[in-house]
Amino acid sequence: MTIGQHTESGAHFAFTDRWGGVSAVPYEELNLGGAVGDDPAAVRENRARAARELGLAPDRVVWMNQVHGRDVAVVDGPWGPEEEIPAVDAVVTARRGLALAVLTADCVPVLLADPVAGVVAAAHAGRPGLVAGVVPAAVEAMAALGADPARLLARTGPAVCGRCYEVPAAMRDEVAEVVPAARAETSWGTPAVDVVAGVHAQLVELGVVNAHRSPVCTLESRDHFSYRRDRVTGRLAGYVFLEADR
Repeated sequence: MTIGQHTESGAHFAFTDRWGGVSAVPYEELNLGGAVGDDPAAVRENRARAARELGLAPDRVVWMNQVHGRDVAVVDGPWGPEEEIPAVDAVVTARRGLALAVLTADCVPVLLADPVAGVVAAAHAGRPGLVAGVVPAAVEAMAALGADPARLLARTGPAVCGRCYEVPAAMRDEVAEVVPAARAETSWGTPAVDVVAGVHAQLVELGVVNAHRSPVCTLESRDHFSYRRDRVTGRLAGYVFLEADR
């Protein structure tokens, strides 16, 4: 299992690849998505393995019911076993030691942390979420808990790149009207959307100056899940958490 983990000022950021789990074809191996048709027992084992790799208890990870919107949930613990997971595309917490997770397979996983304020967020930014403003909504929710955008550490993980994300010209125009930085062209010369560039442009507009992007394009990398490439496939995860108070 390879989990790209980075720690800065007590904030932990991590992104998974597809290897080291127990899921069978076409979800092989480390599928962490629970709503893609995989065996639920395999997903639970995969989530437990990933959590252990990060030094986390599996029951201290908050997952979302992602719907390509901009709604945000502020949480102080995982959902209960009988609790319905709300349809949101960002989660925010001020609870140290509680990990937030975001699932992707081409969309942009966005991890944010203000270690000084003790606030973190995870957001799911696909093309619709980019246009809807899920990242600004997450930063706004963090600020309401005392976070300062100028202090935020931002990390975006593996996602489809602008050279590969082909869309109809009209769709590109619709996205670019809202987020001009997302206008792109494929490597073969057709209209495209660069969601990663769009997210980072939004972060700059919000005053976030410490932002890092993964160089991995999920469609190009066989080490990562890609919905656009394979359709029926697993999901990667991004995790963010702050070290627990001692």
